[in-house]
Amino acid sequence: MKLQKSNLTNIKSNDNRRRRHYHRPKPQSENQPKKNLTENPIQQQQPKKEPVQEKRSANNFPLVSVVVPLLDEEDSLQELASKIENVFSGINYNFEVIFIDDGSTDKSFDVIRNLHRRNPRFHCIKFRRNYGKSAALAKGFRAAKGSIVITMDADLQDDPNEIPELINMINSGYDLVSGWKKVRYDPFIKKYTSRFFNYVTSKLSGIRLHDFNCGLKAYRKEVVKSVRVYGEMHRYIPAIAHLSGFKVTEKIVKHHARKHGKTKFGPGRFLSGFFDVLTLVFTHRFMKKPLHFFGVLGLTSAGLGSLISLYLIALKYLEGKNLSDRPLFLGGIFLIIVGIQLFSIGLLAEMMTKYNEKDDDIQIEKLF
Repeated sequence: MKLQKSNLTNIKSNDNRRRRHYHRPKPQSENQPKKNLTENPIQQQQPKKEPVQEKRSANNFPLVSVVVPLLDEEDSLQELASKIENVFSGINYNFEVIFIDDGSTDKSFDVIRNLHRRNPRFHCIKFRRNYGKSAALAKGFRAAKGSIVITMDADLQDDPNEIPELINMINSGYDLVSGWKKVRYDPFIKKYTSRFFNYVTSKLSGIRLHDFNCGLKAYRKEVVKSVRVYGEMHRYIPAIAHLSGFKVTEKIVKHHARKHGKTKFGPGRFLSGFFDVLTLVFTHRFMKKPLHFFGVLGLTSAGLGSLISLYLIALKYLEGKNLSDRPLFLGGIFLIIVGIQLFSIGLLAEMMTKYNEKDDDIQIEKLF
């Protein structure tokens, strides 16, 4: 019996020890962090979320490329860069500026290099010599990475504050928005020769614009990547885009008087502009069907020569007049020969077009 009681007491004492062990409170150091985590969960999560959200929203802004061709504009570049930065600081767009130095002989490149060191968004493509504005724009279009491309001159006559509204018009559905300098601060000759060419280009291209040659324009990316600009065709880019099937419109923009330097316009551009508009119409309307152009001229010339010859032949038999004494007879024969030659040129051009037929210049708007 004594042995049994001692065993019972040992068992009870062991149970009590176990219970004390199980219900022993945990140290304060283990419980304290949990109180801090549960008391202010927002304070610990808030600093981690805010920077991530801001970074994502900034990176999601679409990119706009500003292409600026220039020639000897060192005095204007710093002010132009500051104005462009101020404009984009107020809109939700990232930007890049691509200066095309078209063989400047002043310190324009040095100014742009300093701008790039201060802000890497400013870039420069420098030509070894002057190639012209069309070549500069072509290189700028090729280098542009933005979904929207803005072109403007570097002489501060184009106002960068017009950029937001131009972007809005592109986003509304237009492919190209051309500026219209309704109030111009240009020399008299440049102003009125420009009006003449705008009128002729509107009639020949089929699109009514008041200012084809305004440097301030906005393009959708698809336009600048597909339109070929060469020679002196930069002034007719809206007409080229229209003839290629893009949606083109215009917007009245502010124009400022030139502050620095001098205009690059010369009397030689008058004649070259006339040839360029003829090249524009022919290459876009008759490039795929040259016989429609040469054939009409050839048939018209040959038909007129034939009518003259028939008239003189009738006089020969009705009135007995000699044909050799009539200079008009030689003119009729000449028109017939020229007409046959033009028609033959059209046939040869058709054969060459068919042999070299490609569909690279066919613009596709949508594809399902």
